[in-house]
Amino acid sequence: MKRIFFFSFGFFFFLSVLPAQRTITLEDLWQNYTFWPESTPGFNFQRDGRHYSLQDGNRILQYDLHTGKQTAVLFNLDSLPQSGVERLEGYAFSPDEQKILIETQTEHIYRHSTRAYYYVYSEGHLEPLFEKGKQRYATFSPDGSKVAFVYENDLYYKDLSSGQVVRITRDGLYNHIINGATDWVYEEEFSFARAFQWAPDGGSIAYYRFDESDVPEFTMTLYHDELYPEYETFKYPKVGQKNADVRIFIYDLAKARNTEVQLDTSREFYVPRIKWTKDPGKLCVFYMNRHQSDLQLLLADTRTGSLRLLLHEQNARYIDIHDNLTFLEDGEHFIWTSEQDGYNHIYLYRMDGQLERQLTRGKWEVTAFYGLDESRGVLYFQATDDSPLRRGVFSINLKGKKKRALHLKPGWSDATFSPTFDYFVLKHSTANTPPEYAVFNKEGKLVRSIVENAALRQMQEVYGVQPVEFFAFKTSEGVSLNGYMIKPPSFDPAKKYPLFMYVYGGPGSQTVVDRWGGQNYWWFQMLAQKGFVVVSVDNRGTGGRGEDFKKMTYLQLGKHETEDQIEAARYLGGKSWIDESRIGIFGWSYGGYMSSLCILKGNDVFSYAIAVAPVTNWKWYDTIYTERYMRTTEENPEGYRDNSPVYFADMLKGRYLLIHGMGDDNVHFQHSVEMLNALIASGKQFEQFFYPNRNHGIYGGGTRLHLYRKMTDFILSSN
Repeated sequence: MKRIFFFSFGFFFFLSVLPAQRTITLEDLWQNYTFWPESTPGFNFQRDGRHYSLQDGNRILQYDLHTGKQTAVLFNLDSLPQSGVERLEGYAFSPDEQKILIETQTEHIYRHSTRAYYYVYSEGHLEPLFEKGKQRYATFSPDGSKVAFVYENDLYYKDLSSGQVVRITRDGLYNHIINGATDWVYEEEFSFARAFQWAPDGGSIAYYRFDESDVPEFTMTLYHDELYPEYETFKYPKVGQKNADVRIFIYDLAKARNTEVQLDTSREFYVPRIKWTKDPGKLCVFYMNRHQSDLQLLLADTRTGSLRLLLHEQNARYIDIHDNLTFLEDGEHFIWTSEQDGYNHIYLYRMDGQLERQLTRGKWEVTAFYGLDESRGVLYFQATDDSPLRRGVFSINLKGKKKRALHLKPGWSDATFSPTFDYFVLKHSTANTPPEYAVFNKEGKLVRSIVENAALRQMQEVYGVQPVEFFAFKTSEGVSLNGYMIKPPSFDPAKKYPLFMYVYGGPGSQTVVDRWGGQNYWWFQMLAQKGFVVVSVDNRGTGGRGEDFKKMTYLQLGKHETEDQIEAARYLGGKSWIDESRIGIFGWSYGGYMSSLCILKGNDVFSYAIAVAPVTNWKWYDTIYTERYMRTTEENPEGYRDNSPVYFADMLKGRYLLIHGMGDDNVHFQHSVEMLNALIASGKQFEQFFYPNRNHGIYGGGTRLHLYRKMTDFILSSN
């Protein structure tokens, strides 16, 4: 079918005076941000379900869902010149929306953790939350009368009516004791940083206490134009080492008393989540063994700390932690998602732990749970649609009947629901179309569009982008793998083209999806303009295809993934229009680990590789992530030995570019330095590029432009 586009006369005239195709430049990507899509910054549904707020610079504006018209200015920092606050960087409403927490001068600590100055805005006045210094994770109580926060590793709350600040804990100390916030490894691998929660009645606060005194330390060297560098030392438990000692406490505000939850401390364990039930006297605690194969949901009595078992789940390999636990208002049921039938699905349980029914089923995956509208008995979720490459938004009732698709188009859909579930905002994109945001009602009927990114779609025409094409092939073991491909403009099958492969490949991840690819999409289009065929393939171990496909890499991370990438390169190299002598591969983080293994174990296939921030030996990575998939070096020596790039440095034949941020708190610079040592010992030549003070993301100032220029030059010089 022919693609038809409609343009305004002005834009048509604009096209007519331009060359047929503009050339994409690195400055477009990482200096001018020419292709940055529109979005909805600071979007927040309001409690009436009919309005939402957006951040506009230093203002918070209210809009009507139906008309899109601005209905109010909820906050304007510029009208408060004496506040001492220069910039609005984040905000949160109190549950009754009568107060607003204002965040400013935010600084990142690690991936999720931040500290900032917080202010409370109420009745036209802006007051600082706390005078002594920056706070972390300021959070309103359910009635909005108080705000809890963390300061210097101790937990506090402030009574907003009296102004009194109450210090809940007093033993917080850097690199020793943390109250109300997570340590590095919980933050990174369990994906949360605020480690306290208000009870539903606001009468108590449940919080974590980490004692990391005995956790080994790691030191990064940072350079700031001083006589001596700065040494940043923090607790980082590597494989097999001691984790922080974790305890859960419940603080009763009225009695000013802490009660410890009586966890079994006779074995090593994790507490990856806590969550209040609808009963303020019952806290649910996730209790998991160190191997992460045995999970208990325990109900804690807030008065005594005693526990009873709610749900027990075990797995022969490992259990992925999620937030899909919802307690029903009836106090007698809860909703949980699990892979127990081989695919991630939704289950309804009674509060005595007995399964009532499985609500979704089939050879497809529930990938997000949005919530339950109890008044209508309908729950909402995201799932793989007609393919692992796509996502749709669905509803189903509490009887597991009447499953309905609420999205209109194939591709990748995600939703944000209003508190009343009357409306939702749908974000939709495909691999070839940038994100669109639109309001829908609960029946899935379009109300209106919010953001269309029409200008970006027009730029695709101006720059002559090539379509992302999906394909599949079978490996020699009969495994079907999915891939995508971008061909050069004016592709001629009679010619030979170099092949450039992009890989991530980690457990449960996917790169081959029908979703907008962001800045890398444009970089790949730039490489296509320069005559490259760009390809990405999802190997075994990736997500969207059920538990067995994802977990088959257990205890052997890297083995099957590398075999699949090598087979993909051979398969593509067999095409008449691919030059099999010019096949390169690039990856970042787990992808850098993969590209390193590929250039070594696939030295007869790949002619060059770029590895950014790669793991080069799993023993140098953290406990939670690595042991989940590999256990320890003592338990699984072959798994570590057979799949760590440092042990195969002598196999290097092609060109190898190793890039790392020297301030990487996640995959430490140590990985690349040890890889260099191994290459040098093997007499192998290589290229290296390191970024002082930059973390795992390698960004800031002109860093990304510098990085992508280095990688692009390396790719071009290798072909």
